[in-house]
Amino acid sequence: MNLLLCLISTWIPANLPLQGPLTRRDAALQMKRAFLDKLLSRLRRIQPQEVEAFFVELARDKRFLETIFNAIREGVIVTDVAGTVIYLNNAACMLFGLDPASALGRPLAEKISGLRWKELAQGQDVVTRDIEVFHPAHRVLNFYVVPLMGEDDDQPGNRQHVGYALIMRDFTERHRAAQENLESERIAALQLLAAGVAHEIGNPLNSLTIHLQLLERRLRQLAEDEREPLLQPLAIARDEIKRLDTIVTQFLSAIRPAPLNRTPQDLNSIVRDTAEFLDPELKSRNILLELELSPGLPVIEVDQDQLKQAFFNIIKNASEAMKQGGLLKIRTSAESEWVNISFTDTGGGISREAMARVFEPYFTTKKSGSGLGLMITQRIVRAHGGEIMIESDPGKGLRLTIRLPRHDRQVQMLPPKPLPLPAPR
Repeated sequence: MNLLLCLISTWIPANLPLQGPLTRRDAALQMKRAFLDKLLSRLRRIQPQEVEAFFVELARDKRFLETIFNAIREGVIVTDVAGTVIYLNNAACMLFGLDPASALGRPLAEKISGLRWKELAQGQDVVTRDIEVFHPAHRVLNFYVVPLMGEDDDQPGNRQHVGYALIMRDFTERHRAAQENLESERIAALQLLAAGVAHEIGNPLNSLTIHLQLLERRLRQLAEDEREPLLQPLAIARDEIKRLDTIVTQFLSAIRPAPLNRTPQDLNSIVRDTAEFLDPELKSRNILLELELSPGLPVIEVDQDQLKQAFFNIIKNASEAMKQGGLLKIRTSAESEWVNISFTDTGGGISREAMARVFEPYFTTKKSGSGLGLMITQRIVRAHGGEIMIESDPGKGLRLTIRLPRHDRQVQMLPPKPLPLPAPR
């Protein structure tokens, strides 16, 4: 990083396009006024061949420095004091999806929305931040803004503020590793809790079920007029026990996943079966279900029961998000390497902040719910070597897409490394 700052402070190219608020000639005069003034004052004493040799050397140095900057993996953006871009290297263009020709000579805040440049460019203080970038790829970047100082021509020895250097590093993999470690620690803690839950809740539930069965047998011996008033409380107690047992089962399924039982399956059939099972609930909410199933979908090896559980969780979440009335569209399609199943609803969607937490255990945006449905769904999809993508427009709806590989991707063989050559004797 120190090398970057040294290079930036000694060389700022003037290769701006002849457009925008700052022209190429204006930027060159502004950033290199001292050099030009000295060159013009001594022009009469310099031989023509010396001038030519000097500019040849200057062009060579410029190309050399550009090669260095474009080889650096860190993104580098240089601006003037007003925040207008006067240089950016290849890494910066890649990180933000910028076109150099259209970015040069334009305000940095205009080309990178959400950067809040005015807060970052605070005089002569170095500012560092972490940002999350969603285009052209989802990345987590760490960057710092360094003020650039130059010599004052009118007062030798006095330095003046001439611009800013924005230097960025891609911390995506490090951030992802930290999140995975955090998730592993959370799962380990939940596994310890699961053992206690299974014992402290599961056993009493079994005991209650047995006693309710004994109570039902006793009720059968009573007269009908005496038995009828007691049947309703008995049915409510039985339903509540079933509900608690379902919650415990979901919790244990999320923490202690079962191994996959893969068999060749038609995903369209699994989607239809799940949709038919939930059709009465969808109709009770006045939700229209639309299936757009690709007829040429390939047969792939999956765990039918676990995928049904995943689809069940998604459809149920979508129906609860739409409450009363709406459209749920399920679409299947195939690519060269993937089979896609998308679920699009017309509910309220979710915010960007909530989207980052939807797969966390016990996180839910609903008033009621365990917060385990999407966590279980993600675990099932990952176990199949697939991935989940979520797109949401708050207030208009949400699309969740499951991508499953057409072939088993649990293990991928890498090409063998070449054997090392024997050392010369």
